Amino acid sequence: MYTNPDTIVALSTGGSGALSVIRVSGSQARSILQNHVGKNLTSLSSHSLHFTLFKTKNNEPIDEVVLAYFEEGKSFTGEETLEIHCHGSTYIQQAILQSLTRSGARMAEPGEFTQRAFANGKMDLSQAEAVADLIASQSQQAHAVAINQLRGSFSHALSALREKLIEFASLIELELDFGEEDVAFADRSDLLNMVEEVVSKVRRLMDSFHLGNAMKDGVPVAIVGAPNAGKSSLLNRMLGEDRAIVSEIPGTTRDVIEETISIDGMVFRLMDTAGIRETTETIESLGIARSQEKIQRSRMVIALSDGSNIQQLQEDRKWVAELRRSHPDKFILWIANKADLVSEVDGVDQSLSALTGDGVEALKDSMSKCIKKDFDVNQEVIVSNVRHWEALEKTFHSLVSVKNGLEHGLPADLVAMDIRAAMRTLGNITGEIELDTDILGTIFSRFCIGK
Repeated sequence: MYTNPDTIVALSTGGSGALSVIRVSGSQARSILQNHVGKNLTSLSSHSLHFTLFKTKNNEPIDEVVLAYFEEGKSFTGEETLEIHCHGSTYIQQAILQSLTRSGARMAEPGEFTQRAFANGKMDLSQAEAVADLIASQSQQAHAVAINQLRGSFSHALSALREKLIEFASLIELELDFGEEDVAFADRSDLLNMVEEVVSKVRRLMDSFHLGNAMKDGVPVAIVGAPNAGKSSLLNRMLGEDRAIVSEIPGTTRDVIEETISIDGMVFRLMDTAGIRETTETIESLGIARSQEKIQRSRMVIALSDGSNIQQLQEDRKWVAELRRSHPDKFILWIANKADLVSEVDGVDQSLSALTGDGVEALKDSMSKCIKKDFDVNQEVIVSNVRHWEALEKTFHSLVSVKNGLEHGLPADLVAMDIRAAMRTLGNITGEIELDTDILGTIFSRFCIGK
C-alpha cells in the first residue's frame, strides 16, 4: 500500500450549481472532519451516507451536508476517503475547503487523487490516463474509447502481449542457462512465429492511433476549391444552417469560417476557405493565404469543383493530383458540386448538390469511412494517447530486431537483449515497470484538480 502522510482535499465538481462534492483522502480524513461535524465518525461503515451539519472550528454553521464514507482499500484512491456533498454556492465551497486546510488537510495537486489510485494498485497507468480522457471527451466515440480503456480493454490487450513476450524470454533465457550443453528449448521457427504474431498485434495497435487521435481531438477538414465552386453552400448544407455567406460574386469568402459537426459519433471541424485563384486584391489574397495554411493543418481536404464547368474541371484535375502528391498524409476527397445541373463527372470521388442536398449524406459517410478505415471501434482496442503510441513504436522496433535476429541465427544473448527492451517499453504504458518521477508528474499534471 502506497503511503503518504498528507491528507488531501479538493473540489471534485466544477463551478457553482445546485450541489458540489468535496473529496478528502488520506489516513487522517476522519479525524480532520471530526472537528467540523456533530456526528461521531469513528465507527462508520464503508459506502455509507450520513446527514450532518458542517461547521467551522468555532462552531459557526456553514452548511447542511451529506457525508459519503469509503474505508481504506474500498475507495477510488485506495485510501480512507470522505466525500462532502454540499450546496453548490462558491462561498460554501471555499468556506469548507478553508476549514479543512486549517485543520490539517492539504489542497490536492492536479491529478493527485488518480495518482494515488495508481500507486495503490486500484488501476494501472493507462487506466489512470483514461480518467483524464473521459473527462475531456467531447464526442460519443471519444467517450467510448476512454471508457473502454478505463474498464481495462487496452490493459488486457497489453497483458496478453506481455505474456507472450515473457514466454518467449523464458525460453531464450533457458537456452542461455544451458548454453554449454547445446540444448534448444524451442524450435527457432516456432519462436519466429510467436514474434511475428506479437509484431502484427503491436502494428495493429499502432495503426489505430490515427483513428483514436481523431476521435479524441476531432478531425480538421479544409473545404477548398475555386471561387463559386459552392464551398460555403456545402458548409451550410452540412451544418443544416446558413453559417457562411453565399453569393454568385467570386471571392465572397475572405476569411476562414470554422464550424464543428458530428458524424458517426466523431467531431469534424469544417473550415470553409477562400476560393483559391490568382488575384491582385489585397484582402482576398490574405484569405487565400490562410486557405493554404488550413490545408497544411488539416487531416482531410474536401477539394470541391463546379461539376458544370468543364474548363474548371480540367484545371482542378491537375490541382487535385498535385494536392495528393504533395500531401500523401492527408485524406483528399475530390467532390463535384452541382449534380442538379450535370449527372456524371468523370474522375471525381463523388458528386453532390449543395443546393438540393443530394449526395451530402453520402459525403459524410465517406468522411467517416476514411478515418475509421477497417477498424471496428466497437470490438477493437483503439489507441488515442501519444505516449502509448510512442511506447508501442519502440516495442515494435525492438520486436523487429528480435525477428531479424532469429531469421539470421544471431546468438540467444543478443536476441534476449531486444526481447527485454520490448518488454520494458510495453510495460511503460501500464506502469508495470518503475517509471521516473518526472514522467509520472508530467502525466498527472494534465489532470484537473479534484481528480
